[in-house]
Order: sequence, then C-alpha cells, then structure tokens
Amino acid sequence: MVDDPWSSALHRLWQAASRAEEVAELADDVYAPLLATPGVHRVVGTRWDGRQVLRYMRALSAGSDTPVIVATTRSMPGAAVREPGGEPVVDRLEPAGLDDAVWPEAEFLREAPGGSVVSCTFRLDQRGWAALTLAVDASADLAAVESRLTQAVDVIVACHTGILQRGREARRGADDALLAEASLQMDSSLDVEDTLRRVARIAVPAVADGALVHLARGEGPEFVAATHVAVQQQRALEAAGRDDPWLAALLARRGEDEDTVFLSGAALDGSPFADPTAATADADAADAGEGHHPTVVSVSPLRARGRVLGTITFVYQRPEARLPDSAFLRSLATRAALAIDNALLYELRRTAVLSLQEHLLPSQLPVTDRWDLSASYAVGDPMLDVGGDFYDAVLRPDGSIALLIGDVCGRGAEAAALTGLARHTLRTLLEEGTDAGTALSRLNRALRQERASRFLTAVVATLAPQADGTVLLSTCSAGHPPPLVLRGDGTVSEVLSGGLLLGVLDDVSYESHQERLTPNDTLVLFTDGLTESREAGGTFFESVLPARLAALRGSDAAHIAESLARQARAFRDSGQDDIALLVARWTGLPPDSGLLPPDHRLEQAALR
Repeated sequence: MVDDPWSSALHRLWQAASRAEEVAELADDVYAPLLATPGVHRVVGTRWDGRQVLRYMRALSAGSDTPVIVATTRSMPGAAVREPGGEPVVDRLEPAGLDDAVWPEAEFLREAPGGSVVSCTFRLDQRGWAALTLAVDASADLAAVESRLTQAVDVIVACHTGILQRGREARRGADDALLAEASLQMDSSLDVEDTLRRVARIAVPAVADGALVHLARGEGPEFVAATHVAVQQQRALEAAGRDDPWLAALLARRGEDEDTVFLSGAALDGSPFADPTAATADADAADAGEGHHPTVVSVSPLRARGRVLGTITFVYQRPEARLPDSAFLRSLATRAALAIDNALLYELRRTAVLSLQEHLLPSQLPVTDRWDLSASYAVGDPMLDVGGDFYDAVLRPDGSIALLIGDVCGRGAEAAALTGLARHTLRTLLEEGTDAGTALSRLNRALRQERASRFLTAVVATLAPQADGTVLLSTCSAGHPPPLVLRGDGTVSEVLSGGLLLGVLDDVSYESHQERLTPNDTLVLFTDGLTESREAGGTFFESVLPARLAALRGSDAAHIAESLARQARAFRDSGQDDIALLVARWTGLPPDSGLLPPDHRLEQAALR
C-alpha cells in the first residue's frame, strides 16, 4: 500500500529543495515528516566541516514546534570515526552507548523515550559533511525509518549540490564580467606605466585584498606597481615589492611556472606576508570568519606571445570560499600580460619611429647672425607610422640660404624611404649652388627612374640678402601649399607659387616667383597637416591661419613655429596628418634698429 502522507511530504520537500538558497531552509520540510513517522520521537541534525569542527546542530522533538538550534565552532577530533566517504552511511545504535566526544547529539537522543538510534551521515562537499539522526522506540518499523531517512538525505544532498552549482554559475558569470571589464580597462591605455597600474588596480578588491606587479629583468624581478584596500598596508606592500629578498627569491623561482601557485601557513614563514599573530590567534574564531583570516598569497606568471614578462602576486585576507580558482587567475594573468606586452611593444615602436623620424629631419638648423630660423614637427598619426613630411635649411655658396619643405603621400616605410631620398637629393643639389627649379626637376627625374609609387609635394624658398637691407625671396613650388609672409606691420600675404607634383610626369620644369622681404618680415613654410586640421564643425585651420599668424607679430621664429603647431593640434577634431613648419625671420638689421616688441594680447585675441 502506498504511503500517501510520506509521498506528499517528499514531493513538497523536493519542491522546497528546488527553491532553497541554503540547505537550512529545508529543516521544517525535513524534520516534521520524519517526526510524523510512527515510532520517531526526536530528530537531530548536525553540520561539520572537514576538520571535525561542529558548526551547527538542530534538534526537534515530536509534539513541539520550537527546535533547539546550536551554532558553534566546537572542535571534536573524535568525530573523525563518523566522517563518511563517498556514499551515505546508515547506523543503528543504542543511546546509552553513544560517546559524547563523538556524538554531540547524545544529550538530546538520550532524553527521548525509546530504545534505539538511527543515524545517517553523508558528505555535502569536499569541505564538509552532515548527519541526520532519529531517536525511535520499539514500535518503529526500522526498515521504513531507514528508507525515509535516506530519501530525505538524498533530497538534502541534491539541494546542496544544486546550490553549489548555481553558486558556481553565478561566480563564473561574475568572473567573466570581471575579466571582460579588466580587458577593457587594461586595453584602453598603451602607456606602459599606466597599463601596469591598471593591472594592479583592476583586481582589488574584487579578486584579492592586495596586488603586486613585477616585470622580469635580467638582474631579477623589477617592482612596478602595487595596490591594497588599506592605505597603510599598501605602503607595506610597496616596500615589500621593492626590497624584500624573500619575495624577490620567490618571484625569481616562480617566474617560469606554467600556472598559479598558492602559498599559506608555514610556506609564508620568513615572508613579509607572515602573520605574527597566527600562532596565538584563536583558531575557532578564524575558522568562523570572526575578523581574522589567515593570509594566502598567489603568484601567477604574466606570459604573452611565448615569453614571460613578469608576475602578478595577489594577497588574500578573506575566507577560503572566496579565494579565486587557478583557472580564473590564469585567464586574468594572460589578459594582463597581453595588455602589458602590447604597451611595451607600442613603446618600443614609438621609440623606433621617433628615432627614425629624427634621422629623416636635420639634427639642427644653420646658425647665422642674420636669420632667426626655427622649425616644429608634430606626429599626428596615433598608430605612429613614420610620416612623409620633411624640411631643411641650406647655406649656399653665394651667401644665400635655401629653405625647403615637402610632404610625401602616405606613411610607413616606403614613405620614409622617399622622404630620405627627397631631402638629401635637394639638400645636396642646393648646397652645390644648383638653382631651385633645376633641383626640383632633377629630383622629379630621380623619382621617375626609381619608379616610385608615391608622389610628393615640395617648395624651395631661396633667401638672398641685398645691399639695400632687403632680401630677395625666390620661391619654386611643386604642388605644395604656398608659404605665408608675416610683414613687420602685421599684415599676412601668400607667396605666389605653382608647379606639378613630383614623381608624376617625366621632364617637368619648375619656375620661380620673386618678391622682397624687408626687416622684421617672417617667412613661414608648412605642410598641409597644418592647414587641413579640421574642427568639429568642418572648418579647416587654413581659414583662420592668416589671423593666427598675424597675432604672432613681433615673435621670434621658435615661438611662431611652436605656437602655430600647438594651435592646429588644439583646433582639430579630425585629421591625423603630421604637421611640419619651417620659419625664417630676417634679422639683418642696422645695429641701431630694434625688433618690435611682441604683443601677446594679439595672440590671445586671435584664439577667441
């Protein structure tokens, strides 16, 4: 005959188990049906951790609605004989024979009327186990009692397993979200120092209470960043990261490890993480999570693209259940290592590009007592490919000075090669006294012979002092933006120029345009990165350039070059071209002549 009351109770128990967030929530649905079993007078449940520490005890008697609940951290080594293995274990015992050092339930079981005890011990997980014990009298059907007891235990174990699984899934989702956020945060910077600081900060306090980052160097690990949830401990952590020999030796050994290692207890003896109070701290309070937690340290290698860049060390002062697993730390370390490696590679590339760019430009401009010369070069490409802008100034045999500026189409290695060819070809020809038009024609012929796939623009301005104190300006252009002249009275004019691009057609000739410069006049040559800087509304810097230049009246060449480049960078919302400027101010004045004082109010007004 089917036991309808028990079947219904068991069905309700399974339903409750599917909704429960804690196993303790099942107590009412477990205890009441078991007490309703004929012959059962008392139910006692206990919860243990893997070190035979009693955590929880609950006792309920038949006819009572009020359970006795004991929350404790009582260490009972004798209970080791009861700890189950893989499968639940059912025992029948006599109350009088229960050992209090093994059975904390004995005080409740002996008080119950009846003659025997039926107990089922079962494992909840790797860290803990539990027992459900019944006091029964002689009228009980022990086989039926054992059946119901094991069925109830099956539900409890399934409930606990489901809670753990849901917890793991929730933690996995949180870990995935943290890893995604960590990647975004670390990848958002290509500055090495900033990336290293982000790596340390991203995991505290979400992953650990403290973090240290070291880079691998030939002479040993190099401390680069540290953070901790507590300011005072952060200072101690930084000091340990820089100077502690124990930590340095550990990181030197662990740098080549394939996976994360965890250290705690005696493994931390002699380290800056050893807890001087651990030997006397109350173990029960520590286990219960009452304030003090043993320190745990993990070390993960930062490995990217087949090489070890360094290590990331996490310091934990939290319950064991809140420690991350090795797979999560390995994934976090891999993402951190890639971000660091990208930043390091970017820095190396940036250094190489800037070094190459410097070699494509003159190391210094000629120094003369009659000319104030200055130049400015601003790299505009965030990817840091070598640009094609170039400039130079050449003293010629006849006492004149030739200024040249040009722009190769595109960026990268091929543009850099043409930049070097163009600048050095023009410089050599102009130094030998070749006129500007012939020099540009010969460069054009060289580009055609080399079958260059890119074209370039250039302008050469020859400045020849005259006996009357003026300067004869001869300008020869090959499709380049026309230079500007800032007159001593503050007016700005455009130098007439024209000519075909270099490297497009064979046998092209170039003509010069001539005009005069007077004392205090300034010639400004530039590439189209200056004029084509564009603000958000679509306006090009070219439209405001004359006014901005006029506002610099009376300034020296260096201030004019740097100010215009700075203003163009601040002006533009789009456009990534390099900006090159070459400025020449005629200073061949009589000894009693003075320069006009610069009026910085004009410059500020032009910026409005």
